[in-house]
Amino acid sequence: MWMIPGQNQSWVSEFILLGFSSDPTTNSILFTVFLLIYLSSVMGNGLIIMLICMDTQLHTPMYFFLCILAMLDVCYVTTTMPQMLVHLLAKSQTISFAGCWLQMYVFGSLAATESTLFVIMAYDRYVAICYPLHYTVILNWGLCIQLTAGSFVCSFLSALLHTFFTMSLPYCGPNKVNHYFCEGPSVRSLACTDTHIIEMVDLIVSVFMCLTPVSLIVVSYIHIGMAILKIKSTQTRCKAFSTCVSHLTVVTFFYGPATYIYMRPNSSYSPKRDKQISLFYNTFTALLNPVVYSLRNKDIKRAFLKVIGHGRVELRTRILEKLPWSIHFLGKGQCLCFM
Repeated sequence: MWMIPGQNQSWVSEFILLGFSSDPTTNSILFTVFLLIYLSSVMGNGLIIMLICMDTQLHTPMYFFLCILAMLDVCYVTTTMPQMLVHLLAKSQTISFAGCWLQMYVFGSLAATESTLFVIMAYDRYVAICYPLHYTVILNWGLCIQLTAGSFVCSFLSALLHTFFTMSLPYCGPNKVNHYFCEGPSVRSLACTDTHIIEMVDLIVSVFMCLTPVSLIVVSYIHIGMAILKIKSTQTRCKAFSTCVSHLTVVTFFYGPATYIYMRPNSSYSPKRDKQISLFYNTFTALLNPVVYSLRNKDIKRAFLKVIGHGRVELRTRILEKLPWSIHFLGKGQCLCFM
């Protein structure tokens, strides 16, 4: 902390993130668990990105949005997890005021972008099921890029508003944040002034970024459900329903905890409970997304098997090319097969 000139009052220049525990043994166990979760999240989402980019059959609006979601999840979890892992082993758990500001802004921007992206993915399913013959005409690549760019712009602007109001509050001590990263409500609870107006502004932004997307998704799936019930073929109906289940699963796990964190009154703030809930929608959702979409999606599994098979062929070719010609052939017309 440093002193404000001319005033007998200190000003916070850094925050201390308390994390989950102060016990070294517990922190070592948590480090191992969270490291595995983080690596699994990055590799799982990275695999989805790679498969969609490599397989031309997956170059459709649906998988384009899924690729964007996977990239968001990688960035989303990287915003908080590496710092948390360092703090679990390091003695110092401080973060500068500017670093806290930046982390809060990037995290909020990515979360808001993912929130709007779920609405776009719901619209994609709505067009695909309700207007299958006009799908490529309605949801063309130009519109896909515009929707994605619009979600990024709107989300980053709204997050800037939220972060600016939170970090412009006076913080004159204490500076201990009972959380594992700089999340808005946790930091705002340390402000040494009345935060009622800021809470109202934050609530308005949260309604716009949480309730509005949820309402649009619900409306989309009402129309989708009505369209699926009209399908006569049982096989086609099950296939249409299956493509929606994956999306609805990740939407539920994302919006449920996020709505609780950002739309409940500050008076009901509970550090321990909020840390657990934030960990769920920040960390486990990023891990859950590739699992849900890969296990329930035949196209993703087919692309994975195709890449694995192509890799085996290339490996066998390279091995045979490096072997001497005399080893390739045991005799006239006799070929040695290795794989």
